[in-house]
Amino acid sequence: MIMNLRASRDFTSYSDLDVGGFTRNHIACMNGNPAFPNPPVPLVPITLTSAQPGGQPNAAADGQTDMTTLEDVFEAAITAAYSGGPQQTAAKEAARSAVLDALRKNANYVQTLASHDLEMLLSSGFTAVSTNRAQAPLDQPVIAAIDNLGTTKLLVRVTPILNARNYQVQISAGTGAWEDAGIFPKARRIVLERLTPGTIYNVRLRALGGSSGYSDWSVAAALMAT
Repeated sequence: MIMNLRASRDFTSYSDLDVGGFTRNHIACMNGNPAFPNPPVPLVPITLTSAQPGGQPNAAADGQTDMTTLEDVFEAAITAAYSGGPQQTAAKEAARSAVLDALRKNANYVQTLASHDLEMLLSSGFTAVSTNRAQAPLDQPVIAAIDNLGTTKLLVRVTPILNARNYQVQISAGTGAWEDAGIFPKARRIVLERLTPGTIYNVRLRALGGSSGYSDWSVAAALMAT
């Protein structure tokens, strides 16, 4: 059966900081991605020239704003709103709306090109929502990266799993037993907190949902907390 996939718009409900993180990941995934050569909202600033090869007008010449610039403006607006008043808050909300609108446009573009190819869709940084109603076993998740996120925190990024509702995470210190570290809704940003600096932590997780209720555990990855 051919899957009819659509790009999830769950990012519209994310917190301001998570929208920023999602946007930066989308830029990194899409910039130079040969599967998506002409997104409606460019990923990075375009050099101002009269025309692109083939005689097509340059997006910058048309006054189109790129995703990186929108995200930079949004992050600056978030910072200003922390200590500002109603005017700064309104500016932050306007910047957020501009980022979300740009993400929706690029999600529509990705969905059109990758509606039957999950790997291709996920390579854009967007997650997928299946239009098939039948539940199926969940794929085994893959830990894409673990990074230090300041002292006592680790940031775990996972390749999103189709039809997963949440992700259950376990950690172990050194050769210790596995302990539950929580259930998280977002594969691209799992933050483990209150860790002991200088300790090497093993991390594994599984996706929740599907016909079986959960996937197999991922292959464990490890990093020392700072």
